[in-house]
Order: sequence, then structure tokens, then C-alpha cells
Amino acid sequence: MTNNRICSLFGIDYPIIQAGMIWCSGWRLASAVSQAGGLGIIGSGSMYPDVLREHIQKYKASTDKPFAVNVPMLYPDLDQVINIILEEKVPIIFTSAGNPKTYTPLLKKEGRKVVHVVSSRKFAIKSQEAGVDAVVAEGFEAGGHNGREETTTLCLIPLVADALDIPVIAAGGIGSGRAMSAAFALGAEGVQVGSRFAASLESSAHLNFKQKITETDEGGTELSIKQLTPVRLIKNKFYQEIKSAELRGASTEELAEILGKRRAKKGMFEGDLEEGELEIGQVSAMIRQIEPAASIVQDIWQEFLSTNQKLCGL
Repeated sequence: MTNNRICSLFGIDYPIIQAGMIWCSGWRLASAVSQAGGLGIIGSGSMYPDVLREHIQKYKASTDKPFAVNVPMLYPDLDQVINIILEEKVPIIFTSAGNPKTYTPLLKKEGRKVVHVVSSRKFAIKSQEAGVDAVVAEGFEAGGHNGREETTTLCLIPLVADALDIPVIAAGGIGSGRAMSAAFALGAEGVQVGSRFAASLESSAHLNFKQKITETDEGGTELSIKQLTPVRLIKNKFYQEIKSAELRGASTEELAEILGKRRAKKGMFEGDLEEGELEIGQVSAMIRQIEPAASIVQDIWQEFLSTNQKLCGL
């Protein structure tokens, strides 16, 4: 795409970025998206440092296309993760859930591109001041960890785009070319797609979870666990347990005990649809099939182009 700052920044054909989702974003998915012309991301949030290194090396053996690693800064072993990223010469790093000043100066000094994920204009401005190359502005509709502000994508993107000089990547509720066109109209120069890629053939998620995504209808998800870390969940037995506890005024300690450990792995990676934590976005109501990642990239791009043509004719 000519004259697009996101394509120029990352060296990609289409300004379509695959989100770095825990338990879904291994090297196979990242490779498939990048080879299709988008930007694939390896999600480090569910990986031990040695596993992350393995995924990076397998990615590099599969293609020479640009890729990124997502680093959620609320997880442990961050220094090890950053060292591996530097040692393995990862060209692009997406940071999230933390202060962008923590690693941006080091990564920029090493010649890497840095993008930070935000859910508010305030933190978008702080990210630009920290020296990042772009931001992902993620609205309330998104799956996984979410912003406490609950600002929707429709409101967030113009707020952020008007406040920054660096390019903005829209996220949250984007799973189609029509949504991509809308995001560009609001001031974005790229889109980050999570839920639709979570249900792709190359996603490392369990088949049970992928099928559950395709069966989730409107209203089938809700932002939960706001006292700990807000996360959008499919409504299952675990969600009902959390919801009941929140309604009765449970303490953060009790909620943490219910959450326990490995809930996300149990749900998304091991396929336990009742006891597991099933993180997905509102756009899941529009996802009705499990597709190859390359087909998803092309479908979004072609619909984006055709939507723009239709709008020009109105």
C-alpha cells in the first residue's frame, strides 16, 4: 500500500497486523500472516523464555518476512525476554500492559521498531513521549486484557489520532475489511486483528476453543475481572463463577483465588470450555468459520478496497 506509514515502518504489503495473543500466537500463525503480506506477531505472554527463543528461531527458519514479538509487561522474566529479543535480532517489538518508558530507550538504541498498546489518549501521548514508533489504540470491544476506561474503538481512534504525530493502529472489534475502512476513516493507518486470527487454522489455540469462537453470538462475551485485570471472556461456567463473586462484592484476594493459575491455558490451549478462561473479542459474533490465516488477510484487504470504492460512490 503506497504512502502508508505503517507499511513503510514495518516493510509489509498490507497494514494488517495479527495481534500477539496468549496461547494463540505461535510461530506458525505469525509466519502465515507475514507471508501473506501482513505483520505476524509471536505472543510471548504465554511462553517461558526458552520457548520464546524456539518460536523465534522456527519463525526465522520458515520465512525472511518481517515479524514482531509482543511483550506484555505484567508477566515475569521480562529482562530475559528482552535479552532473547535482542540476541535473536527481532526487528519489531510490541509492548503492552506497562510503562512504555521501561524498555523503549534500550530497544530504540539497538535499532528496533517499538509499538506500544494503549486504551486511552493519555497513555497514547505518554507512549509518543517515550519515543515509540507507533501505537496500537485498542477499544473496549477487544478480547483479552482490556482498558479500564471502557472507551470504544469508534471514540478512541479519533481521540488518539488527533493527539499524536506518529501513526496509529486501530484494534478492538476489527475482523473485516469494512471495519478496517471505518478505522481508516477515523484516523488509523493500520489495523490489528486478534479474534479472527485466534480462530485461524494456524492459531496454536485448541480446536475446542476455535470452534467455540465460531459459535459465540452477540452478547456472548463480557468484560470481567475488573478489580484485577479487566479481560473480555466468553460466558461459560468459569465466567459465571467470577460474575457471581463480583456481584456479591468479593475482594480482590477472593477473585484471585477463583482465577487461580493456568486458567487461560486450560481454556484456550487445552480446550476446557467450562473451567477454562476463554478470552475473545465482541467481533467473535461475526466469525463463523475456521480459515487459513492467508485467506483472512486477503479477505480483509479485498473487502477494505471494495468498501472504499462503495463509499466513494455514495
